[in-house]
Amino acid sequence: MNALTLNRRTIMLSAAAGASSLVVPPIGGSGRAKAQAASSLGGNSGYYHFRVGDIRATVLSDGVISGPPRVYASDAPEAELRAVLRHAFLPTDHMNLNLNTLLIETGGRRILIEAGAGKTMGPNGGRIFENLAAIGLSAADIDAIVISHTHPDHVGNLRTADGGKAFPRATVFVPKADWDFFVRTDPDLSYMPVPQDFRARFAAAIQNSLEPAKKELALYEAGAEIIPGLTTIVASGHTPGMATFLVHSGNDQLLLTADLAYHPVVNVDRPWIPGPDRDKETALASRRRIFDRAATDRIPVLGFHFPFPGLGRLLKTDGAYAWVPANWQF
Repeated sequence: MNALTLNRRTIMLSAAAGASSLVVPPIGGSGRAKAQAASSLGGNSGYYHFRVGDIRATVLSDGVISGPPRVYASDAPEAELRAVLRHAFLPTDHMNLNLNTLLIETGGRRILIEAGAGKTMGPNGGRIFENLAAIGLSAADIDAIVISHTHPDHVGNLRTADGGKAFPRATVFVPKADWDFFVRTDPDLSYMPVPQDFRARFAAAIQNSLEPAKKELALYEAGAEIIPGLTTIVASGHTPGMATFLVHSGNDQLLLTADLAYHPVVNVDRPWIPGPDRDKETALASRRRIFDRAATDRIPVLGFHFPFPGLGRLLKTDGAYAWVPANWQF
């Protein structure tokens, strides 16, 4: 058995035995990751500090969205999907997805990776502003926002309730191919496994969310380096221009997977195909290429929709991959 390829039985038995080989080391060379209680919120913490080399990083939760599990595992046999969800102690009638935006502070700038959903996809989004306040910042402190793709759960917070620009100083970086498809044209969303009225609201939410940012918009091609320490990676398929991100400093790296996978139980531990992927074959190739890179190079990963704070590692298995959440750092 290859050192980088484990079968699922080995992983399950090792986990049950508490095998040290599956313990994830702290992200960043210094290991100075920590969590702080968000006392001003009167609830659980919605932010998580750690470091990638010299870059200070903070996962900021924007809350959660949810939908039918079938949407996120479009090719799963129904009985098997329900059994897998029950085995993972998850509900079978809906799937909750977290919204894990990432704030990086480097070179005297504060860069937000993904803007979050706001209220565009349900009432439980829009928490990012509370969590910024909990770490002593406001929307006006953000210098730039880099968007992986223009779905509403990634751009919804760009617009205030009264139609203004929510991040008044920020330049917004958007993939050019997504801008061309979703904003410059009337997009054909017939590929999405949702009712037509949802598709219409989805398309409108994209255009409405991006409208206030148009004057400070920067279009990029995936593969470009946005700033030193933040490189975009081509990951098309989910949308025409989706990018993933590599945050890097010195010998330390963090790979952000955007919407290559929605939930580790159905798209990592099982190889099921997300229904919202526009070009499913291209998306599958992007997923395998980037997941293989993370597993082979042992790069820590941040999953945008994974259980908060979304940090962990990917292991290659005989049938797919395995998700190993990172240990919580106090």
